[in-house]
Amino acid sequence: MDPYTPTPADRFTFGLWTVGNPGRDPFGEPTRAPRDPTHLVAKLAELGAYGVNLHDHDLVPDGTSAAERDRIVATFKRALADHGLVVPMATTNLFTDPVFKDGAFTSADARVRHYAIAKTMRSMDLGVELGAKTYVFWGGREGAEVDAGGKLIDALSWYRDALDYLCDYAVSQGFELRFALEPKPNEPRGHAFLPTVGSALGFIATLQQPGMVGVNPEFAHETMAGLSFTHAIAAAIDAGKLFHVDLNDQVMGRFDQDLRFGAENLKTAFFTVMLLERHYDGPRHFDAHALRTEDEDGVWAFAAGCMRTYKILAAKAARFDADPEIQAALAAYRADDPELAWPPRFASEHAEALKARSFDLPSLRSRGPGLERLDQLTVELLLGER
Repeated sequence: MDPYTPTPADRFTFGLWTVGNPGRDPFGEPTRAPRDPTHLVAKLAELGAYGVNLHDHDLVPDGTSAAERDRIVATFKRALADHGLVVPMATTNLFTDPVFKDGAFTSADARVRHYAIAKTMRSMDLGVELGAKTYVFWGGREGAEVDAGGKLIDALSWYRDALDYLCDYAVSQGFELRFALEPKPNEPRGHAFLPTVGSALGFIATLQQPGMVGVNPEFAHETMAGLSFTHAIAAAIDAGKLFHVDLNDQVMGRFDQDLRFGAENLKTAFFTVMLLERHYDGPRHFDAHALRTEDEDGVWAFAAGCMRTYKILAAKAARFDADPEIQAALAAYRADDPELAWPPRFASEHAEALKARSFDLPSLRSRGPGLERLDQLTVELLLGER
């Protein structure tokens, strides 16, 4: 068997909105026909995926009657059972409907804010019914182009109130849900609230139940802002807040491209996989789209490519850890001194000794850590020369 063939054990997931994307963009009509969610489930299972994620209206269009809603959900559940897929994550569309044109949880209109909360509660009910354990919040319309409205501080307060309320709702219903905030710097709003992983982590600390809320970093979103996705993931892992992850690719400074994973920033993708394989046991979710140029066969080539690239990079990461020359370079880079080990807890005498210690500054100033060579070894590994 091809070692890079995905299986459900790899925990690869896709959103219905990803493989079901019809190829529409702001300048052109769809290039692919819409596909029924049950068809998408069957094709993902055929490719070896583990699960499928969804917005509420990806499955149940807004305005659907209760009876029709139940029929749609029952049909989808049968498809999941027939093909062995699960729904690990769900979310709410709070950005397509014109009612959300100036925000959902952060709208200056209290009626819109409360409608957004009501819609989200119904969507949470659906997600839990389908088995979701993680609930993602992407604030697509939570932002501004005009600050003359003076709502910047109020908007963060409204955002906080909404999340606190929804946490309480989840607890009251006995839902085993964790929430994950998905930052993005801009698009569709000119400036988004909570634009980066760092800002989201700071905001989470102000919530009433911060333990329930983490982050869902996306490769493209951090890259759009000119930031390092691997650094963002590391910050989330260090904070114990990496609750979910969105993998794709992106050219810095462009619109949100949602390219196939590994399509552009291969070295960043490699270090992303290395971090996830070492520190994250959740689903590997591909929030990406096939190019608008593609027909349906191209969509499934795209999906297979995302998973295959991840598995190849995971194998490269294992090789990185086993390569003696790379490991020797790493050992030389990290200079430890047993005399400088931290005490179990702060002690005044240790601080006084540290202040009095003599350091060989000429030697430290002249020491080269060997990062050029280490980086070259990594490049050679990725190019297949190690």
